[in-house]
Amino acid sequence: MAALDAQKLSPAEEKEIQQWLSKAESLKSDASDSVLDALNNDLATRSTVLGTKPSKADIALYETLAPLVKSWTPEQRTGQQGRPNIVRHLDFVQNSPFFGLNVSDADKIAVNPEEILYVKPPVDAKAEKERLKKEKAAAAAAAQTAAQTTLVDRTKEVAASVVDKAVEVKDAVAGAVAGEAQKQQPKQKKEKKEKKGREPAPPPAPTVLSPCLIDLRVGHILKAIKHPEADSLYVSTIAMGDKPGTDDTTEVDGQVCRTVCSGLNGLVPLEEMQGRKVVVVCNLKPVKMRGIKSSAMVLAASPKIKEGEADDHKGPVELVNPPADAKAGERVYFEGWAGEPEKVLNPKKKIWETFQPGFTTTDKLEVAFDAGVVEALEGKTGLGKLVTESGGVCTVASLTGAQVR
Repeated sequence: MAALDAQKLSPAEEKEIQQWLSKAESLKSDASDSVLDALNNDLATRSTVLGTKPSKADIALYETLAPLVKSWTPEQRTGQQGRPNIVRHLDFVQNSPFFGLNVSDADKIAVNPEEILYVKPPVDAKAEKERLKKEKAAAAAAAQTAAQTTLVDRTKEVAASVVDKAVEVKDAVAGAVAGEAQKQQPKQKKEKKEKKGREPAPPPAPTVLSPCLIDLRVGHILKAIKHPEADSLYVSTIAMGDKPGTDDTTEVDGQVCRTVCSGLNGLVPLEEMQGRKVVVVCNLKPVKMRGIKSSAMVLAASPKIKEGEADDHKGPVELVNPPADAKAGERVYFEGWAGEPEKVLNPKKKIWETFQPGFTTTDKLEVAFDAGVVEALEGKTGLGKLVTESGGVCTVASLTGAQVR
């Protein structure tokens, strides 16, 4: 508490803390479902009640709600109608040294990070934007129709009289035009100018075959859980440098993230997937894997399959490690093959399938690209290390001469 009391807060933050303290006090007498649901929604995008800064209001919420949450069933905690954000917040407060609670293990809320009963599907930002646009257009059309119906009723009589008058004027004008036409000689029509045809657009520049067409970046896994419908898959929330509003992204703890499904369950321990940095392929076309859309791929190394052997996917498997100081979203490329990646790889062109066989590891455990094994690059040889823009080399833990995919 001494550290919390010493931190500087703005007047707006002080006011917000007082509001949260009042809310924590009111929860002692009113912890109804509607109130708890509203609190769960409030905490959905916050690490603390102030967003990211810890305060005494977090402790007040913990002291009020901890006895209640201890008695919750798994369904109440992480089920489809559960309140996982409240559980996450209280678990953070009881374990983080920022708050200095020193709660004994026996008194803590028991939280099992692998017991996730329901994963909310990520919102398709593009589809949601299109839906709102259609709703707005439909509402405008309905309002216009209602206005036109009212005007029609008011103008029926006027319209009838206007029609009668128009018939009279039309007859008079027709007579005048006929008399005038007899006095004048017919004029020659101007010859139409020949329209120049549009010049054909120049053909697009041919794509130069290179592994740089694959968008490789540093990714930071914020959290990973087991896929609720597939025993072999993990579902990870990964920040990889996307801008806000990018298709197939959501905001988690202030970071723009993608949801990524990886077939690593049983090959890499779940605890090794938490909070770590990896290398991700960012421009593969998103695919749904057992109901959850996966919008990238995590790179990992495994022993090369010998000729005649079947790929049993039993491992061992090691994740590709970027340099420790690399930042999420930092571009990764093979030395000697720098360039701009495609926005989205066209599955029909099979860019990934063409270059992936060249992804390997060296005797020094460095990830590299071997141009000599890629048939499309006939005549080119040599190894290019996988490096970040800041110059660090990507590595694996122990596998040499491995395939990376």
